[in-house]
Amino acid sequence: MNPATVRPASLAETFADRRIWMCDLDGTLVDSTPVHEAAFRAAIAELAPGLLGSFRYGPLAGTTTHETTARLGVESATADRLARRKQQIYREYVDAGRVPLFPGARELLDLLTRRGFVPYMVTSGSRGSVERVLTASGLDFVDVLTADELPASKPDPLVYRYACERWAADPAEVVVLEDSANGVAAAVGAGLLTLHVHVDLAAPGATAVQDLGRIVSALERP
Repeated sequence: MNPATVRPASLAETFADRRIWMCDLDGTLVDSTPVHEAAFRAAIAELAPGLLGSFRYGPLAGTTTHETTARLGVESATADRLARRKQQIYREYVDAGRVPLFPGARELLDLLTRRGFVPYMVTSGSRGSVERVLTASGLDFVDVLTADELPASKPDPLVYRYACERWAADPAEVVVLEDSANGVAAAVGAGLLTLHVHVDLAAPGATAVQDLGRIVSALERP
């Protein structure tokens, strides 16, 4: 049975014997999804204003900036310019303090470390943007994989298969935290137990968790 399809009786049971945590960043630990959308819209308004009316970020959340701009139907040179400009604008927003932590994010990472769990990050963000957010937030991970190192983009399961290979992680020991349907599809497709956070109804194969505080409470149970 695919471990991602197992439904334990309680959330706390989900974590039994699973020491490796692979966390998404945007929309999972930091409330950055509206900020990414705002940066995309600002870049499109500057460089391809005719696309602004039809742009919908929701279905693209969790993919890389370059993947998103490539799907806009513009020539590759324009897509590359849009990607670079979006990243520049987003980083300015981060530096301006517009990307807050979700409640419970710092407590979760601190608790994982104290309990001897191993927290990794697997994100579709670029290295430059991710480092800015981590510096601003103070979140710390054993290692971080960004879009600049990953061989594919979510929802491709290769993202998480590569992460498991890189960190010599047994899939049976892994828990994944994701917020987007694309991220969940990548993790579930790689056979990993997946928590779909900040939702009431999970994407197929995942377990819904309404907020990070519920995970903290489950981990704190004896």
